[in-house]
Amino acid sequence: MKRFVTKRLLMSVLTLWVIITITFFMMHSIPGNPFAKEGRMPQSVYENLQAKYGLDKPLGEQYVIYLKNVLKGDLGESMKSKTETVNDMIGRGAPISFRIGLQAFVFSIIIGPTLGSIAALYQNKWPDYLTMILALIGISVPSFVFASLLIQFVAMKVAWIPISWGDGWVHTLLPTLSIALMPTASSARLMRSSMLEVLGQDYIKTAKSKGIARLGVIMKHAVRNAILPIVSSMGTTLSGLLTGSFVIEKIFGIPGLGNFFVTSINNRDYTLIMGTTIFYSVVLIILLLVVDILYVLIDPRIKLSGGDN
Repeated sequence: MKRFVTKRLLMSVLTLWVIITITFFMMHSIPGNPFAKEGRMPQSVYENLQAKYGLDKPLGEQYVIYLKNVLKGDLGESMKSKTETVNDMIGRGAPISFRIGLQAFVFSIIIGPTLGSIAALYQNKWPDYLTMILALIGISVPSFVFASLLIQFVAMKVAWIPISWGDGWVHTLLPTLSIALMPTASSARLMRSSMLEVLGQDYIKTAKSKGIARLGVIMKHAVRNAILPIVSSMGTTLSGLLTGSFVIEKIFGIPGLGNFFVTSINNRDYTLIMGTTIFYSVVLIILLLVVDILYVLIDPRIKLSGGDN
């Protein structure tokens, strides 16, 4: 296990370095400048801002300086916010996005596989048809459209469900459902396909012939093996949900990471763009590492060493 984890950690560090490098040079290759507003500021002020954020230095030197600061955990100062650093903004927005994303993940990881399992067990019957129709709708309808429908037909009709962001759990209800729609539908379809494949395996027939109760066969043998594709996709799903949905956060006025990221792009806030990208990448890499370990623990057939994964 130590060798497995060490190898994954080294790959994670390399992946993060590649992401930082590509993002940095792609961002600086875009025409324009965060402070290039002709006619809106004196030339001396523009030059001072360039010098303050190191934009007057050669690009290679900027890159080396930025890498050194990242290694220290310093993501720099926001080029647009006069009161907060990038670390402060991420520290303020991440818990909010995490809260919504975690709720959406728990909802999707429970409801999706459950509906998929029911559809597989009742193949070509009305529970199967109903589940797949709902899943198709969930995949086809964009989250922002679903959010608008929830606002129009739920929040406007039910007085106790608020539209705007607030402190109480009820304020998170509509954003959570909006973000959870697509992953729930996807996991339901994936679980159904995986479950149907597993139910046709010989070891399932053998377990039934031994007189094991149907529920025991389903839970101990079928679900455990059928859920492996769901587990392998949990890392990317959870990371996407935890960091929030850009459009959903805008619709409901949620002050999370997605909102900050959209704002940073519109403002050409280089440091905030880089900071949110790095933070998102770290979350994704960590979750993928955890999922790899869980995958091995769930399926003992996977070897930790010897070239087999």
